[in-house]
Order: sequence, then C-alpha cells, then structure tokens
Amino acid sequence: MTSARLALTLAVVSAVTYAAGEILFLTSSSSLGASADESPLVSLAFSVMVLVFVTVGAVVSARLPANPIGWLFCAAGLLLGVTSVTYGYAAIALDGRGRLPPGGLAAAWVSSWSWAPALLAVPCLLFLLFPDGRPLSDRWRWVVPLLAIGVTCLVTGSALAPGKMTDTPAPEVDNPLGIADPTLADGLQVVGWATCLVCVILAAWSLVLRFRRSQGVERQQLKWFVWSAGLLPAFLVTAMVVDSTGGDTGGDYVNVMLALFLAAVPLAAGLAILRYRLYDIDLVINRTLVYGALTATLVVTYLGLVLVFRLLLSPVTGESELAVAGSTLAVAALFRPLRARVQSVVDRRFYRSRYDTARTLEGFSQRLRTELDLETLDSDLRRVVTETMRPAHVSLWLRRSGNRP
Repeated sequence: MTSARLALTLAVVSAVTYAAGEILFLTSSSSLGASADESPLVSLAFSVMVLVFVTVGAVVSARLPANPIGWLFCAAGLLLGVTSVTYGYAAIALDGRGRLPPGGLAAAWVSSWSWAPALLAVPCLLFLLFPDGRPLSDRWRWVVPLLAIGVTCLVTGSALAPGKMTDTPAPEVDNPLGIADPTLADGLQVVGWATCLVCVILAAWSLVLRFRRSQGVERQQLKWFVWSAGLLPAFLVTAMVVDSTGGDTGGDYVNVMLALFLAAVPLAAGLAILRYRLYDIDLVINRTLVYGALTATLVVTYLGLVLVFRLLLSPVTGESELAVAGSTLAVAALFRPLRARVQSVVDRRFYRSRYDTARTLEGFSQRLRTELDLETLDSDLRRVVTETMRPAHVSLWLRRSGNRP
C-alpha cells in the first residue's frame, strides 16, 4: 500500500470511528432519559476538529511521507476515534443498573486509558519535531524514549488500577483487569504524569530554541505553528469569561471554542509544512494582535461604561436600558480611532522595520511637496530607497524633456 492510500485509509477510518462514537453516546443519553454530558453542537464541533486533524494528516503524509508530522496528525485522529467509539459503545451498553453486556465492559476499559497517548504524546512530539520531522539536534533525541516511558507508565497504571474505572461512562463498574497493587498503580500514574510533563516542557523549550535560531522559510513555518499554539492561552482567558457569564450554556460555548482553537493547530501546521501562502503569517499575526487587543479593550470599556452610566442615571431614570444604549454608542464611536491607535502600537512594538519604513515614506512625501532642487531630490530619493527597500545598488535615471542634450 502506498503512503497516499495508507494516509487516506487512516483518515477515513478515524473520521468514521469518531463520528460513530459520538452518535452512540448521544443515542445512549437520549435512550436513558438523561441529559447528555455534551450537546449535539459540541459533538459536531469536536467531530469537525477530528476531521481537520485527519484531513491535514492525510494530505501532509501523502505529499511528504518522510515527514512524521502528517502521520502524527493521523495517529491523533485514530486514537481519538478509538476513545470515542469505545466510550460511546460503553455508554449505550450500560443498562442503568451498572451491568455491561459482553464487549461493553472491554470498551469501558479501553476508554479509561486510550486518551493518554493522544493527549500527551502527540503534542510533545509536535513541539519536538516541527517542521521538518527531526529534533533540533541529536542530544534532543532522548526525549522520545523518555516520553514513551512516561506514556507507558501512565497507561499501565490506569489500565491495571483496581477498583472503579475512571474516565468512562461506567464509573460504578470495577476494572476487569485491576490486578495491580493500588499503591503501585497510583505510583505508576504519578511517574507517568510527571515524566510526560517534563517531556512537554523540554519539547516546548526546544521549539523556542529552534525559533530563535531559525531564519528564512523555517522561521515563517515556525511562526504559523507558534501562532496557532499561542491561541490556546487566549482561549483559556475567553473560556473563563464565557463560563462565568454564559449561564447553563456557557460550558457548551467553551467546548465549541476549544474544538475550534485545537483545529487551528493542524491547519496552521499543514500550511507551514506544505509552504502554502507561507509569508501571509505576518499579516495574520498582525491582525490577530490588533483585533484581539481591540476587542479586549472595547469589552472592558463597554462594561465599565455600563457600570458608570447605571450609577449615574439610576437615581434619575431608574432603568438600565439608557445605560446600555449610551455605552453601545460610545464603544461604536471609539472603534475607528482606537483601532488606528492599537495598529500603531502593534506596528511600533512588533513590526518596527515596517513602522520605520512607513514613517520614512511619509516624511519623504511631505518634503517632496516643497522641495524643488533636483539634486536634493536625487540624494533624498536614493536615501529613502536604500533605507526602505535595502537594495544592493541604487541608480536614478532622468529623462530630459525635448531634444536638449
């Protein structure tokens, strides 16, 4: 089987398996008359996320089979599919009295530990191997076997822990393979978590070092990946706000946002590896910084104005609609000037060369309106072109009017 066929097969199997698991879980929730742990919208969002993972993995693996990044995305989708279908089957097999038919118990057992490699191993290897599929240097290769040891300890401790199973739809069912000593099982899980955490930190540090040493195409590739990974801290802040103000539906919104932010990682990585519109990342980062800061500022301003207007107008009007309307109008009026101000700050802080170029061109255009001496304009134009474009050589050709020599 060729690499392209293998990658396509893994993508199809992973997508179908994950979707089947989500359908089974939603069916089990409705048949038992209980509210589902996640809404159909959340299931759809995570299904789309897995589809993005496996699609990007299949495309990268087919185009660049020697690069393990594509195969990592395929593996992540397959592991998530196994966890989804085993969890869904165990949920639908549960009859509400804690008994599972043949196959249901095994599915619940698999779902209790199959999530670990996808959650811990895949992100660590992405940090370590992106973008060319090789570690930063030979001395970083030992992180891979250390990660394998950590994942093995965690999976073994979870799979053989005696007592009730965790992370399954059957938490009241005993582990059928709980043959390990409780102290040993807990120790293996602690060692596994600690080892995996160390590996993730080391892999992230190697990515930082790679970025600092990179240049040219590799730097643009790393910018795409770092941008997508950097969205996750923004998600955490947004999630806390939405979860605290969203009421009963806040959790669903948070899960949908999580799926979208996670889906951005393989999309950005795939674009970077395949070098599709590689240099657009500077514009993407610029717009992300500008509109992210602008949105945060406007939200804080809006909430502050609502509070102030309510305090000022409540003794007079006794209603809050006027405060909301006034705050909305004030924020709308602030949008354009605040956006220009934020854009200027971002350019000055993160895109200094572009900021200096714009100021140089603006100054030259102002001098061009009043300067009449040709030699002065000649030297000024050469200087501006040299500072902004940085060419190897500058020549200025002037055409004389008429037939004069």
